[in-house]
Amino acid sequence: MVQAARELLAVRSPLDAELMVSDMIGAWWGRRVRGGDVEQVLGEGLVDYAAKAGTPASLTLLICLAYLGTARQGAKAEGAALAMMESGVARPGWADRVGAVKPTGCYVSRDAYGDQDTVICTFAYRWNDEAGQSTDSHALVVVVDHNMSGMARDAWVSSHVDKLLEQARAEAAGNSMLLFAEIEPQQARALLESAMKATGEPKTPPPVSESYSAYHAFARARLKALPPGRKRPAPLRIEAPYSRERRAMLAAEFLASDAAEHLSDPSAASRCADHIIDYGCEQDFSRPLRVSPTKCETFLLDWLPRKVMLSVAEQEAMPHVLSAWVRFAARRTGLPEQGLKATLDAVWEATGKFPEAYRDPTSFGLDRPLLERLLPDGDLSALARRVFAFPFLQGVHNGVDLDRLNPADEADRRALLEIDHVGELDEEHLAWHEEIATRLWEGDPPQLWEAAQRLLDLGHDRHEVLHVLIEIAERIGDDPEELASALDDIADIPDEI
Repeated sequence: MVQAARELLAVRSPLDAELMVSDMIGAWWGRRVRGGDVEQVLGEGLVDYAAKAGTPASLTLLICLAYLGTARQGAKAEGAALAMMESGVARPGWADRVGAVKPTGCYVSRDAYGDQDTVICTFAYRWNDEAGQSTDSHALVVVVDHNMSGMARDAWVSSHVDKLLEQARAEAAGNSMLLFAEIEPQQARALLESAMKATGEPKTPPPVSESYSAYHAFARARLKALPPGRKRPAPLRIEAPYSRERRAMLAAEFLASDAAEHLSDPSAASRCADHIIDYGCEQDFSRPLRVSPTKCETFLLDWLPRKVMLSVAEQEAMPHVLSAWVRFAARRTGLPEQGLKATLDAVWEATGKFPEAYRDPTSFGLDRPLLERLLPDGDLSALARRVFAFPFLQGVHNGVDLDRLNPADEADRRALLEIDHVGELDEEHLAWHEEIATRLWEGDPPQLWEAAQRLLDLGHDRHEVLHVLIEIAERIGDDPEELASALDDIADIPDEI
């Protein structure tokens, strides 16, 4: 990377340099390294290496890293760059202008469904060497996907600002399903900071565009040029959280509406409506009434099969209830007729795929009473980790009928674990097994089951994996962030375990 930084000496503007370095450090975004955080191991390691190189190219790299890096990388890079400049290392004339930008406008292009916001923030450098005026106008474009927890899914930069804005206005003028508007910089910053936080610094590659990593550092730095504010992210309307009572009232209104009058099984329809509302409240910023083709497909073919245990009656009713909900919600929100038709068409298409996408848990070889013991909350995504935590739930052992023991009950849980560890009389050791089993049951933290799966995939048996998890939990203690980080770093079982 330090050798590649020689190309920075040939560029003509700070914008080109910033984009080159953003692309460079995007190479490790979302990657994993053993023995530490990737930003510390590679990012701060690059700063230290560039500082030792002491060349004009490494100085230019440090100047860009001081602006584009994380807080720790930036501080280290700035200190190293100042020391090199004091020692007389030459730098390009544009180096003093890195990051010296001001915002010139913020805009959003939004579809009528509320699926996606394309946020455009325009900037210019504060001066040029000759006239003392703003120059090098450019636009940062970030796509925010509200069907994916409001995450930033794509980003790029354009120097053709006027053409970009003209094209966005023309598209909105010719399409009733699009809205283009100018927004306040504070609102743009709030929306994009929330979106980039949702994308996060992932341990596994997230579902973003191939180019997102190259622009991630640039976008993160540019947002700091926008004024901060306490305003809610716009244009996304975030509703107040729905209480259980409010959810129940909304379900009752739906079931009493004309849209639901054709539903033949009121009991199944009621339970299906509860799932639809819960999905909108918990996965879509408390917006159960927002409907779109993508949201409905995701709910029916992805979220339900992973998260919810449906009865046979509910499986049969769900597509019909969802269609009725789309009509009910579209009327309440004023979704254009074109959008309503497209959403109903999408539900119809997904209905044919739903029986294949949703596999009844009983098809896994587990009977319904056992499933109800393992999933009293109906959270289908918890099945695998709970079976791993409590493998002995049926039959008779030493006169104890295991079918009568409830793994959700604290006393019964201890009895099940004692059967799982016959001959292990160490109470402290059993207490740690109970701690891990409880955490696996609750999915807290989620990194615990993720680490267990990685170790199982490597061929380690269940007993070995449990002992590794116990060792980590015992060593770390009660700090949840340190525990999550230590679990993330586990790539195999150490020899000493």
